[in-house]
Amino acid sequence: MSQDFDRVINRKPTHSFKWDKYGDKDIIPMWVADAEFCPPQAVTDAIIERTKHGILGYTLPYESLNKSVCDWVLKQHDWHILPDWIVWTPGVVPAFNVACKAYCEAGDKILIQVPNYPPLLKAPSLNHCEKVDIPSVLVGERWELDLVELEKQASDPKAKLFIMCNPMNPCGSVMTESELKSVAEICLRHNVILCSDEIHCDLILEPGVKHIPAPALPEIAGRAISLMAPSKTFNIAGLGASFAIIPDSRIRMQFRNAAMGIVPWVQVLGLVATEAAFTQGHEWHQDLLKYLKQNRDYLAAEINQIEGMSLVKADATFLAWIDCTDLPVEDVQKFFEDAGVGPSPGRDFGEERFARINFACSLEQLKQAVERIKVAAAAL
Repeated sequence: MSQDFDRVINRKPTHSFKWDKYGDKDIIPMWVADAEFCPPQAVTDAIIERTKHGILGYTLPYESLNKSVCDWVLKQHDWHILPDWIVWTPGVVPAFNVACKAYCEAGDKILIQVPNYPPLLKAPSLNHCEKVDIPSVLVGERWELDLVELEKQASDPKAKLFIMCNPMNPCGSVMTESELKSVAEICLRHNVILCSDEIHCDLILEPGVKHIPAPALPEIAGRAISLMAPSKTFNIAGLGASFAIIPDSRIRMQFRNAAMGIVPWVQVLGLVATEAAFTQGHEWHQDLLKYLKQNRDYLAAEINQIEGMSLVKADATFLAWIDCTDLPVEDVQKFFEDAGVGPSPGRDFGEERFARINFACSLEQLKQAVERIKVAAAAL
């Protein structure tokens, strides 16, 4: 294995957003979606080499960088894209807010797949639009988008944009080609632009499951944008590098214009790290997926043995969406924190009786967290 994913790294002295939340409390932070792993050595080396130059001035995306994105997307998702389709942004969150600004006017309706992570839920109101929820429903052992509700809400003439996460955050499902085609048909029928947040698309854990970028479907290519980034996959979120892939020139120009004067350029080290990750991170990436699958399977087996909790194994992401509906506690988040584990509160995603646990950590840390949860549950 090219990386020691079992290595435990002390992040407390680094002003980590994740670790600072609980300060000196004996609570293992397993909330925000960054990992406890070092990025590939090639990424670290590229950053060091670039800083040795001494000047870190404004830097525009360059040819070899864009080629690395095209090559990566082709290899991972069998999608041939052109460099001109790429629009660089300093994060996916700014990108879907730009989409709101680009394709909607004040008072329009923006359809949002739910449950979803807090910044996405806030995007419509931040852009003076109305949020309309499109729920995900549990069908057997898989979370699926409610296509009937999407059809109903998309038919409203005020609905201009549908933002979804694929793979789903927090549910972890990866949409099938059939599901994506249904979404595309609905959006096209009602003249709704599709914005697909695909930041977790390179974290497919289940064998046989394939991610399909939304604009890769020919029927919706002219009315869809895909938002991707190396940040979750290679654990470089702090470098602020992501990109939108927008095949249609008019839709792309609207996006660019909406970002002008508001969204800054991606900083130079983010660009350098992205190219290194996409060109030299393949072996590390494959090892990461194996390790995360191991963690996912362990966590699912353990959680599903705890009375009052259930967990559907995620096809993708390093996030576990735990249903605590039958847990005999009033406050789910308080239960976990009192146990010494800090998940993302389900209420932040719109579901009071759930919790989201980030399992992108050493197996040792995960086992420690599970043991704390089991002890606390047994004491109820």
